[in-house]
This record gives sequence, structure tokens and C-alpha cells, in this order.
Amino acid sequence: MHAVITDGTSRIQDVMTGGQAAPLYLRLMGALRAGESATAALDQADAHDPLDRFLSLLAIYDLSTAPLAETGDGARWAGAPAVVALKQRLESAWMAELDAVPIPDPTPITLERGMRALAARDRLPRAYRWLADEADWTEVVQFLAIEGGPDGGFDDLVAVCQVGLPVVAKRELARNYWDEMGAGDGSRVHTTLHASMAAAIDMPRIARTQQPAAALARVALGGLLATNHWLQPEMVGALGLIELQAGPRCRMVLRAFDRLGAPRDAYPFYAEHAEVDPRHGRDWLHNAVLPLSAHHPEWAARMLRGAWWRSQTNRALFDILPSLVSGGAGRARVA
Repeated sequence: MHAVITDGTSRIQDVMTGGQAAPLYLRLMGALRAGESATAALDQADAHDPLDRFLSLLAIYDLSTAPLAETGDGARWAGAPAVVALKQRLESAWMAELDAVPIPDPTPITLERGMRALAARDRLPRAYRWLADEADWTEVVQFLAIEGGPDGGFDDLVAVCQVGLPVVAKRELARNYWDEMGAGDGSRVHTTLHASMAAAIDMPRIARTQQPAAALARVALGGLLATNHWLQPEMVGALGLIELQAGPRCRMVLRAFDRLGAPRDAYPFYAEHAEVDPRHGRDWLHNAVLPLSAHHPEWAARMLRGAWWRSQTNRALFDILPSLVSGGAGRARVA
């Protein structure tokens, strides 16, 4: 199955083949292939639009987080001065946008109350209710292809997040990581379960250039946090929000599977998360977030900030996802 999202992403497809100035993403990819001397041409370069920004950032994050078999020797240019400067310019503009939207303020505000309020605010977006009750099979498959599951790359993010944490929080992240690794059972590793699910439903792998900017931003947030150690408090908060919200959303996916008669091998990935993620969210909050705020009081606001960043990127995608994968006049479609 070949999937093409024919929404605003078509603009970058046109630029790739047209006579306009090449988008930053293509200039960056060319420079990385050519070597460090070519990256100097990126000095003062900027993205054309949000889509170009996130394609460029994801290419930079790949240098530090993607499998080395995929990045090859190009990974050495992650520290090239022009690449670092470009990364910082793009990230600074993006973080300013994220911070421009104030965090909803439960009164009286506490860290636990704030985290729980953010988790409850969008725990079940309309998109998941639509998926559970209305989407047809093709729409379900395309939705999941863009959504990526509750923990696409989550195991690696947890591994990065635990670096240098106090022992009490490190232990909780270790327990979480061990669950991601199937508690030692290779067939139950979450990435293995996801691959089995994708094969069972013939789920397409949609190229980044064919995805909307909102989907790329949601993925790129992990790269932003994983490649900036100074954002460790924000990373703890963002990953905690994922765990606090994943369980109910996975149950909606399972409801769609039941309604539409999904194959048996489609179930284990989402069934696992529907069962364990409510516990993961509670444990992450009580055994990582709150102890860290006691150990580093200045982290409290920053962990809440990271959770809010994740909430914003979630909402931007899920507000458009049903229409993106549905047919109809004036609607974007995955075809």
C-alpha cells in the first residue's frame, strides 16, 4: 500500500521539483552528503515554513538518534558548527512559539495537580472517539500510520532521559524501560509488538515529506528533548504526559479493532499499552516527577512546561487527523 497525503505538504513537493529556491531541508540534506565544508553554506539559512522547519530538524536529530546503519558517516556532522547553529536557530524559534501559549492554570497550582490537569484536558481527543466509533478500516489504518503508536521511539527517549538523574527517578525509568523491553521476552518488546501490528494491518510507512507539519512536530519534540541535555526537566514532564494519556487512547484503538474485525495480531501492541500505561503514568508521576521536584524544586515548573509542550503538539495533530485521513470534498486525504 502506498500512501500520499495530499494536503499542504504538496507545497514542499512542488518546491522540490520546481524552480523556486530550494527549501532548507533539501539544502541541508545535500550539505550533509557533501561533508562538513559544504555545511558552511547553511550559515544564516532559515526554513521556508513550519513543514520545512520540522523536516530540517528531524534530519538533524537523526544524526544523533537514528540507527547508525541509516545515518552512516553523516552522523559525524552533528557537531559541525553550521549544523549546530542552524539547529539552535530553528529550535529557539519553535520553543518561543510553544511558550507563547500559556499553560492552563489550575488553582491552586501544584505540580501534581498541573500534570493531572494537563493529562485530563486532552486524554481522549475527539479524534480517538471518531476512530473508535466512526472511522472505516482504511481510515483506521491511515490514522495509526500517522499516529505512530503511544511510544514510537519511547524506549530510546527513556534511556536518554535517565542520564544523570537521582537514583529514585532513575529506578522508575529503569522499570519503565524494562517494560518497554518486554521484561526480557524478545517477542514482547514494544517495538516488536508494533512491527507485528503494522504487518497484520498492512500499515503503510508514510515518508516524512508526505506528512503534515503537525505530525512532524509531534515526532520532533522527542528529538528536541533528547538532543538538548539542558532540557532534561522538560523531557521528564513530556514523557510523563505520554504515559498519563496513552491508556485510554489505546482502548479507543481496540474498540475500533473490535468494531471492524481487525486481525488477531493487530491487538497485542495496543492491548499491552491499554493495560500497563495507566500504571506507568501513575508511577512516573509519583516515583520520578514528584521526587525530582523535591530534589530540584526549580524543576517543577519546567517539568510542567515539557508536559504542556507535548500537549500542544498532540492537539495540533489530533485536531486535523480525522479530516486528514477521511475523504470528502475539500478534505485532505491519504490515498
